[in-house]
Amino acid sequence: MEEFLNYTFSFGKYQIALVDILLIVVIIISARIMISIVNNLLLANYFKRKKLDMGRQYAIRQVVMYVIWAFTVFAILELLGVATAVLAGLAALLVGFGLGLQDLFKDLASGFIMLVEGTADVGDIIEVEGEPAIVREIGLRTSTVETRDQVSILVPNSRFVMYPVVNWSHNEVVRRFHVKVGVAYGSEIEKVTQILLRAAGEHSQVLKKPAPEVFFEDFGNSSLDFTLYFYSTELFGMPRIKSEIRYSINRLFKENNIEIPFPQRDLWIRNAVQLEK
Repeated sequence: MEEFLNYTFSFGKYQIALVDILLIVVIIISARIMISIVNNLLLANYFKRKKLDMGRQYAIRQVVMYVIWAFTVFAILELLGVATAVLAGLAALLVGFGLGLQDLFKDLASGFIMLVEGTADVGDIIEVEGEPAIVREIGLRTSTVETRDQVSILVPNSRFVMYPVVNWSHNEVVRRFHVKVGVAYGSEIEKVTQILLRAAGEHSQVLKKPAPEVFFEDFGNSSLDFTLYFYSTELFGMPRIKSEIRYSINRLFKENNIEIPFPQRDLWIRNAVQLEK
């Protein structure tokens, strides 16, 4: 049996005993068991006690997993007797490619910062190039977000750390939104205000408190400009809500004979008499 375990496999200049292979398998299995125990027992009780949100739970689990696997890889290298050589080689490699891989290391460092600080958590709604998207996964180098069109976008983690990020899910859940509309000159502005408030109040996703508001914004070139402000807890589906409110506004305007004007221009012609000739 001892001879069987000491059987050595040769790979060019390198040799590895069967017992070392078995130990490596045991180390990997032990790491997976440790991750499961930490997640399902220790962290589960901690999360329940601290009442942490799902995004923060995911971040902590990811950090724990990375740390355990890092120690696992180091233990395997130490078992094979190449830990010192590998670390020395990595140091030389990093010095040689440091400038070329600085963006990669910047993303890796940003990934750890995101997992610790919670700049963006899984399930948060953020803005990517002006469009809202849900954070689906936070990786070590990149994060995956999903747009309203169910398109997945891989975003480098450094973008969340080094640049301003609009995160709609931080702080208060309630947000204020608005819908702009213009009516023809001569319209009864009090009636317009009542109609806009009614259109917002009839929608189930618009909060009663804080109550919707209407601002008479400006005297436009061809219209009286109003803005309807309202509050809602629905973030990702806001385009649909705004569309439904605009449908209601258009219907109520028609019922009350309030006109939404089109752009108008007055054309003044000099020397009109010469044109008649």
